[in-house]
Amino acid sequence: MQRAIFSRSSLLAQQVTAGLDNALAARSAPLLQRLDRSMSSVTMPPPACMLRPLEVPLRYLFGPGPSNVPPRVLAAGSTPIIGHLHPEMYEIMNDIKRGIQYIFQTENNMTIAMSGSGHAAMECAVFNTVEPGESVLVAINGIWGERIAEIAERMGANVHRLVKTPGGYFSNKEIEQAIEKHKPVLFFLTHGESSAGLCHPIDGIGDICRKHNCLFLVDTVASLGAAPIFMDKQNIDILYSGSQKALNAPPGTAPISFNDRACHKMFNRTTKPVSYLFDMTHLSNYWGCDGKPARQYHHTGPVSGFFALRESLAILAEKGLEESWKKHKEVSAYLYRGLEDLGLKLFIPERDLRLPSVTTIAVPAGYDWREMLTYIMKHHHMEMTGGLGPSIGMVMRIGLMGYNCEKRNADMALHALADALKNCTRSKA
Repeated sequence: MQRAIFSRSSLLAQQVTAGLDNALAARSAPLLQRLDRSMSSVTMPPPACMLRPLEVPLRYLFGPGPSNVPPRVLAAGSTPIIGHLHPEMYEIMNDIKRGIQYIFQTENNMTIAMSGSGHAAMECAVFNTVEPGESVLVAINGIWGERIAEIAERMGANVHRLVKTPGGYFSNKEIEQAIEKHKPVLFFLTHGESSAGLCHPIDGIGDICRKHNCLFLVDTVASLGAAPIFMDKQNIDILYSGSQKALNAPPGTAPISFNDRACHKMFNRTTKPVSYLFDMTHLSNYWGCDGKPARQYHHTGPVSGFFALRESLAILAEKGLEESWKKHKEVSAYLYRGLEDLGLKLFIPERDLRLPSVTTIAVPAGYDWREMLTYIMKHHHMEMTGGLGPSIGMVMRIGLMGYNCEKRNADMALHALADALKNCTRSKA
């Protein structure tokens, strides 16, 4: 009897519960439908490419950069990250600063690495030292002068151009005459013009700029570590470079240094720089260059990129600057002989003006340079490039710098070029 009552009670409870559930379900159905719709609002499925592992081909990077990175630098970049404001990170940044001072050959306190490529340093230099309406003189003999001129114009400078065809160079007399005429606050020159393969003489230009109260800005992105540069001795006011060429770090960091003359100009402005990210008032504090006891948050620096840059600077310090310059000169001379043996014409006729890190050859008569480069990439897994900016169609570029600066790599490049000359179409015209 009790079992029957219990069974009936249980059945009644189940019926009541079911009724309540049905009532609640009916009342909550619209809410559940809305909730279900909100949870399934992702209409695009995960892309198939993101469900596959990363695949990166092995390439010989024998172009103008980036260059292949040594295993030691790759290992440094894969080190577990720490906070960008940790004391240990500040110590690493201090090391980087001292490494840059060494490769720039400068005692400038205002020496940092930009979070970004060489373009970041390029814009930082102009944005901080030039105000709208001020006169800027730019030497243009390739793409980098063109780029600086556009950057300066965009921020409102009065830009004057001193122009040569790709590979041309400027005499000190030409430079001084232009400075006297235009009275610029800043004069720009590319030391290593990678688009043409020219290494421009620097001696005496800094003296001219000081004579006329003009800051001297120099681009060494393609030349640093491969060709001699002496920031202090040559009276260079602002010097910048990039991490991805002869320094052999991954792209993404850019050394830059300002001397006292440049600091006086940029810290006595009447207007703020057009970029907050590149404002040296903040960056100088972030890098501990402003003498203040505490560093304040400005932006999150590329921690892994700084690890890699520090290691690349350490490798160059261990090797020694003079040894690095010597090796680039020897390997480039070896490459020149091989290119001439293939019947190819070096684009820069004066040996002393050739950029040791990036060699340019005139496009061989009758050949399509694009076809040759495509053939070399397909059959030799090797990057060489054509011209850039005003040198497009005029040259092909071979870069052997830093880790890649070896005679065995020159032999590989020469073999690939010989193969392309043999198998690519040559017109009879």
